[in-house]
Amino acid sequence: MTSAFDTQGLLRLMAWLSPAFPVGGFAWSGGLERTVHDRLVTNAADLTDWITTVLAHGSLWNDAVLFCLAWRQVENAEALASVSELGLALAGSAERHAETLSLGKAFLAGAAAWPHPVFERLPADLPFPVAVGAVAAAHGVPADKALAAYLHAAVSQWISAAIRLGVCGQSNGVRVLAGTEAAIGEISAMAGALTLDDLGTSTVQAEIASLRHEVQHSRLFRS
Repeated sequence: MTSAFDTQGLLRLMAWLSPAFPVGGFAWSGGLERTVHDRLVTNAADLTDWITTVLAHGSLWNDAVLFCLAWRQVENAEALASVSELGLALAGSAERHAETLSLGKAFLAGAAAWPHPVFERLPADLPFPVAVGAVAAAHGVPADKALAAYLHAAVSQWISAAIRLGVCGQSNGVRVLAGTEAAIGEISAMAGALTLDDLGTSTVQAEIASLRHEVQHSRLFRS
C-alpha cells in the first residue's frame, strides 16, 4: 500500500512541476533577463553563483518559507488567505507580483484535474509557492519532497531562460543544475522548521534587476 501511495504522489508531483504543465513559466525569468543585460551574469559560473545566492537569501528562499507555511496550514482557509496576502505583498516589483500571481492562478486551474476540497479553501489570488504547497499537502506529498521538486523546477526554469539568453549552452546548463543540488537539498531538509520568522531577503541586486526589467525596451521575457 505504501509503495502504491508513494508512486501516486511522485507521479502527481512530476506532473504539477513538469515544464509541460500549463502555468506559462517559460514566459518569465524572475529578473534574470535584466541581470544578463547588465552583464552581471555572463557565463555558467556566474549563473550558478546567482541562483545559489537567490536560493539561500533571495526570492526563492521566501518562496520556500511560504510553501512550507501553506503546506502546514492546508486545512485552514483563513491561514491560507493570510499567507497568500503576505506572499503577494512581499513581491519586490510589479513584474514579480504579476509573475507569482499568474503562475499561482494557472497552477490551480491545471491542478483542478485532480479534484480535492482544498480548492474551496484557497483564495482566488495567491502566489505560486502557496498554491503548490497547499495542493501538495492536500494530496499527501511530504513537505520536504514537494519543496525540493518546487525549487528544482524553479531553478530549471531559470537555467532554461539563461540558455535562451545566450549565457550558456545546454551542457553547461545541466552542470549548473547539478551545482545547485546541494543548496536545494539543504533548504528542503529545513521544510518542517521554517516559520514566518524566517522570511526575509538580502539580495538587493536581484531586486533592482527585477525593477529595471520593467523599463527594459527589448526583451524576451515578461519579468
